[in-house]
Amino acid sequence: MNIDVAQLKAALLPLPPLTQVVIEDGAPSAGLTPAAVLFPVIDRPEGRTVLLTQRTAHLNKHAGQISFPGGRVEDEDTSPLATALRETEEEIGLARQHVEVLGYLPEYRTGTGFSVIPVVALVTPPFTLSPDPFEVAEVFEVPLSFLLDPANHQQHSVHVRGALRHFFAMPWQDYFIWGATAGMIRSLTARLGLHAA
Repeated sequence: MNIDVAQLKAALLPLPPLTQVVIEDGAPSAGLTPAAVLFPVIDRPEGRTVLLTQRTAHLNKHAGQISFPGGRVEDEDTSPLATALRETEEEIGLARQHVEVLGYLPEYRTGTGFSVIPVVALVTPPFTLSPDPFEVAEVFEVPLSFLLDPANHQQHSVHVRGALRHFFAMPWQDYFIWGATAGMIRSLTARLGLHAA
């Protein structure tokens, strides 16, 4: 499954979304914390990949989970893009001159109370990374074609706080990509017309 940059751009929103929302199972309807993530597509000669991080096991929130670089909006951030770039530099040391913004995915509301704006960007090697050892246990890449293939999207359920919650997962090698990260990937596959929304 080869998706070119023009197809990616055409599927994305040109500006941060104001009305389009994806709501995760169990997400609260109010009191959400604004956040943004970078959805980094690496332009490798052998095929595009997606850069992901594994969070360290000692963190209070989302410990050990696979995630996009990003985090909550701070007072100095002027836009979701500013948040995504700042957090990416802080977490993995990816300099913003390597990042070409392609567009945005709809706001993603998580079951843990975050309102996340995903910023999809093309990242051109060579670049160097310096992950923050406090937050990031590992940085790795997954083929974009694998993540966009609905055949690799598994549906799971779990009981959380007395309610049954449903979520998607995309296991790849030793990594279990699930929750909000998998949900944002599903949001992209839906916009590309690869599965029903």
